Amino acid sequence: MERHESPDWVEHVVWWQVYPLGFVGAERALADLEGAADGHVEHRLGRLTGWLDHLVSLGCNGLLLGPVFASASHGYDTVDHFRIDPRLGDDADFDALVAACHERGIRVLLDGVFNHVGRDFAPVAQALAEGPGSPGAEWVQQLYDNDGMITADYFEGHDTLVTLNHDAPVVRDHVRDVMLHWLRRGADGWRLDAAYAVPASFWAAVLPAVRAEFGEAWFVGEMIHGDYVTYVDESGLDSVTAYELWKAVWSSLDTVNLHELEWTLGRHAGFVEHFTPTTFLSNHDVTRIASQVHDERHRSHAVALLGFAPGVPCVYYGDEFGLEGVKEDRVDGDDAVRPEMPAERGLFEDRHPEVEEVYRRVLSLRRRHPWLVDGVVSTEQVTNDHLLVRSRARQGDGSLVLALNLGDAPYALPPGEVLTAEPAPVQGQVAPHGWAVVAG
Repeated sequence: MERHESPDWVEHVVWWQVYPLGFVGAERALADLEGAADGHVEHRLGRLTGWLDHLVSLGCNGLLLGPVFASASHGYDTVDHFRIDPRLGDDADFDALVAACHERGIRVLLDGVFNHVGRDFAPVAQALAEGPGSPGAEWVQQLYDNDGMITADYFEGHDTLVTLNHDAPVVRDHVRDVMLHWLRRGADGWRLDAAYAVPASFWAAVLPAVRAEFGEAWFVGEMIHGDYVTYVDESGLDSVTAYELWKAVWSSLDTVNLHELEWTLGRHAGFVEHFTPTTFLSNHDVTRIASQVHDERHRSHAVALLGFAPGVPCVYYGDEFGLEGVKEDRVDGDDAVRPEMPAERGLFEDRHPEVEEVYRRVLSLRRRHPWLVDGVVSTEQVTNDHLLVRSRARQGDGSLVLALNLGDAPYALPPGEVLTAEPAPVQGQVAPHGWAVVAG
């Protein structure tokens, strides 16, 4: 199986992910927007423009937008893929945001929710109302008549999320047309929500026509579990989300068990032989890294790993400020990890500037060594509380070592120039509960 190569620009991109509906403080449901039925629009999407310079100054150059299309509530129950959610704005607001991004050299990635839709998505609403014989029935997965009751396949048990029929040509054509529509409006690629639930053959059928017009577009699938390599190979996607590494990072740091991280880095290195995964510490669906790693001394180690490990890094908004937030298994349990932010960076009080500084230094390191995106990683020392990881350039002679120390005693660094560290090494040793990156 050959290695899948992404467009060249992906080698240099670092995403800053935003959940727009939460970020701008939008109404919880579309029905709560006063005048929505009469076409009223709240022009809030432009608030993100006030944060673009922060994105760049942090070291990022990509904006990963969560759902921006019309939906019934949280954005993942889409009702119209061709319309900007009126709680966020309209086409003009979207165009202005994309233009502001591209003026700054920022790529834009959209969140495509194509596994399922909301109950008010027109063909689905028709199918649910009129039954298996209706024109909309072919859009719905496993629509059937059970003693006169019309039902459908609901995504992970949520009866507001109706699974689409991915075997239906009409669904494939719709997704293709949606992708092309927004790429033509300036998007640079797509994050494909719940890709793990969609047959790989669906993307294999949809993407060739999209790539024929947009050969430089990039597609990353959300894969919480499954066979990453086979899925990428069969689907034709460029990347999938590295949930295995995400779990190992916070778990190993929180439990002081770096053997777990060492094992997972080996798995991760195997994935990189086939494609470039998308790496992250937090996102809109999980507890924030600052709430997962309870010992504050070990949180910056996660940032170092995000910058050092091979993959396409993604920073979830607010992590750079040390924001905490716990995802809860209840209705509206995501609220804490999807907070509202002010209209511009200057209005936000950063209570942990030391965290933001670590992000800047780590992402600066990444910028100076872009080969880390697909570096060949190996571990050289490991105990419960310390780990040495080396990354070598796939082409050329670049080589860096990341040393992690979760223990109370210092230990010796390998020879070489210290490029960045937290805190600064003393007499060639990694400080207790510190880390360092060494060239050599």
